Amino acid sequence: MNTLRRLWRGDLPLSDAFWNWAVIGGIVVNGLTSIVFLILIMNDYIVTAFIVGYVLSVPYNIVATVGVWRSAGRYEGERRWADLARIVTVAAMTILSLT
Repeated sequence: MNTLRRLWRGDLPLSDAFWNWAVIGGIVVNGLTSIVFLILIMNDYIVTAFIVGYVLSVPYNIVATVGVWRSAGRYEGERRWADLARIVTVAAMTILSLT
C-alpha cells in the first residue's frame, strides 16, 4: 500500500510509474477485467460485468495516470520524456477506460 501512496503522490521515479504502473499494470488490469467482462456478458450477468469492467479498471487507470503525471512533474531529465509519458498515459488510460 505504501508504494501505491508513493505512486499517487508522484514520489516514484518516472520510469517506474510509467512502465510498471501505466504500461504493464494497465495491460494486466485492463486485460483481465476485459476478459472477465466478456465472460460475464456472455453468461447474462450484465450488472456484474459492468462492475468488473468499469468499477475495478477505471479507478486503477485514474491512479496510474495521476501517478505518472505527478512523477513527470518531478522528472529531472529531458522535458520531452516527461511530456511524452504524460501524453501517452492520458491517451491510453482514457481509451482503456472508455472501451
